[in-house]
Amino acid sequence: MTEPRLFIDADACPVKSEAETVATRHRIRMVLVSNGGIRPSANPLVESVFVPDGPDEADKWIAAQAGPGDVVVTSDIPLAAKCVAAGAAVLKPNGEALTAANIGMALATRDLMADLRSADPFRQGGGRPFSRADRSRFLDTLDRLLRAARR
Repeated sequence: MTEPRLFIDADACPVKSEAETVATRHRIRMVLVSNGGIRPSANPLVESVFVPDGPDEADKWIAAQAGPGDVVVTSDIPLAAKCVAAGAAVLKPNGEALTAANIGMALATRDLMADLRSADPFRQGGGRPFSRADRSRFLDTLDRLLRAARR
């Protein structure tokens, strides 16, 4: 079995530093994937991968790399679905785990909300703001997933 890795869809991820702290504690390699603009970490366990500009380039790179035993942090539901299908554990920055049991509903909800926004130009914006409770839930869930990945 290969060593587990932690992939971060880093461009808009609000929990990069928290993920680095947990990955370091577990001595798991962390890969920050972005189009640029992310300051590389001095931590030897953290690798920065800069993909070309373009739609979904970071998502494509992560989807091609992630597999069984890996953990992926992303808010992108289509990327999460590809990673779950490849056998990786997936975690949203708010601490919600995406699994084979709930990824179909997450995709359907995403598509429904996109349809509603396109039908009503005044229905824009995201959901609720990122909270301290989200950050705490993320830390707890990531710790649990990385412990499981080490087994």
